[in-house]
Amino acid sequence: MTPRVVVLAAPSGGGKTTIARELRTRAPETFGYSVSATTRKARPGERDGEAYHFLTRAEFERRREAGEFLESTDYAGELYGTLRHEVEQVLRGGKHVVLDVEVTGARQVRKAYPRPASVVLFVIPPSPRVLIERLRKRRTESEAELSRRIDIATREVETARREIGDVYDHVLVNDDLDTAVREVIDLVQGGGGGGRDRVQREPGAMASLLSDFVRQLRSEVAQLKQSTGRSR
Repeated sequence: MTPRVVVLAAPSGGGKTTIARELRTRAPETFGYSVSATTRKARPGERDGEAYHFLTRAEFERRREAGEFLESTDYAGELYGTLRHEVEQVLRGGKHVVLDVEVTGARQVRKAYPRPASVVLFVIPPSPRVLIERLRKRRTESEAELSRRIDIATREVETARREIGDVYDHVLVNDDLDTAVREVIDLVQGGGGGGRDRVQREPGAMASLLSDFVRQLRSEVAQLKQSTGRSR
């Protein structure tokens, strides 16, 4: 087996982190995980070095200037990034390394690890409404912050649509965790199976899927803002 960099990119609430965790839990001999770094505060239950490397902004910037990050981005006012040594350590161990990153980060990783050294997937939930509900259930953000994250998600999906074939190899619809994990394993291992209703592989079908998602998401956002306005 030739170790590859497996990139899972998604809007916030898309489920990329859950899929990444399940991959290494179910196939630890095949998949390793690169723990990302961030300047955001830890959420309840998150541990430093497991969920993220929680860094101060000054420390993050220092390490970025030193070239320690494979990719980094500013997302919703906080910094996120993947440390090079984390990725290299997993690859040296003979395992595929799983990264869950933002859209900007996926572009940077693809540049550093061109095909076939990497597989880059864009993950979306089964519908925009599910995405919004996942964000709301976190109960970690105000309505204003929720609205901002939804706006960001809309832009990210639109960006992914434009970068199909260049950055992204596949679009994965995360409507069932077990199925999503099996699909990722199949894609990384080079298999040809898998349901195309969940994994889109043709560029035209992927672009159409994401265009529809953006259109529906904008409709949901408009209704959400209208409802919020009436409640004031």
